[in-house]
Amino acid sequence: MINKKAGAFLGAAVLSLAVAACGSSSSTTNSSSSSATISGAGSTFAAPVYQQWGSAISGLTVNYQSVGSGAGITSLESKTVDFGASDPPLKAPEEAALAANGSPAQQIPMFLGAITISYNLPGVQTGLKLNATVAGNIFLGKIKTWNNAAIKALNPTVNLPSTAITVIHRSDSSGTTAGFTGWLVAADPTWPASVGSGKDVPWPTGTGAKGNAGVAGAIQQTTGAVGYVEQAYALQHKFTYASVKNKAGSYIVPSLASTSAAAEGIEVPANLGFAIKNPAGPTAYPIASQTFIVVNKDLCKAGIPGGEAAAKGVKQFIDYGLGAGQSVLAQADYAALPASILAKSKEAAAGLQCNGAAL
Repeated sequence: MINKKAGAFLGAAVLSLAVAACGSSSSTTNSSSSSATISGAGSTFAAPVYQQWGSAISGLTVNYQSVGSGAGITSLESKTVDFGASDPPLKAPEEAALAANGSPAQQIPMFLGAITISYNLPGVQTGLKLNATVAGNIFLGKIKTWNNAAIKALNPTVNLPSTAITVIHRSDSSGTTAGFTGWLVAADPTWPASVGSGKDVPWPTGTGAKGNAGVAGAIQQTTGAVGYVEQAYALQHKFTYASVKNKAGSYIVPSLASTSAAAEGIEVPANLGFAIKNPAGPTAYPIASQTFIVVNKDLCKAGIPGGEAAAKGVKQFIDYGLGAGQSVLAQADYAALPASILAKSKEAAAGLQCNGAAL
């Protein structure tokens, strides 16, 4: 179930990271004899993995700013980084803004992960049952204590305390927020349109914190707190987290198997911009998310800041992630792409160019 190596991935939770591999390490790959430095920004959900991948590639230095999906796409649009990282797929205005740089946008699915509903409630173990309606009412501020009748009805054998609930949510533009609210919209018809879903939503209650690391830290410091965080961060902080009712009616704890099951049967559009929302599989964990690396199809025509060397470095990084990098994801409880989606990602990566020439 829980892999204790997860914490080793989480140095990426700081706002920026720089990782460079030692060529002598037996765990590195020597797919390129040249050295390069590339810059990226975006998803805090993906940051632990990008740190590990970057450290495994000989000759490549990856400077990644873990600033949230929204800021990552903005940075790519403004040509201040070589690649962006986003959990939700690009919206049409974002695709248009990136294409205005001189080449169409290309989003490449990289891997999957679970978004937990984590809580700091001494005496209550992992597995507290929550459905979308109850979880939604907690995050709307309608359910104010842990022994509320609605929570007790789902957990009749649990001794729930009268502790006040403190909601912790993201304060920055966040793919994790998009994944969590996307599930609420899909799974709970009573979730208000006034809040909706997306990277930024008008939370009616709670305290905001920046990044998955910020939310995790706030939960850890506050008895009675609840928040939504990517599973690797929950594991690092030794959080307890909910068993969540899926579309088939089963209560599922997030795991590699249940996260992978969430992507089964997903329809992938031509631009690869799929999103997992309340999947139908009987064993699927319902709050799963995909994450993308976003670039322009012709990186050099779009004005990649690092030039041709960086374009080749970004391609090398993506290729590693879609190759050997898939096999290390389980070490931090992230899930590899299903074979059908992985094939599409590799095809997209193979089509990346620099001034019309294949990278």
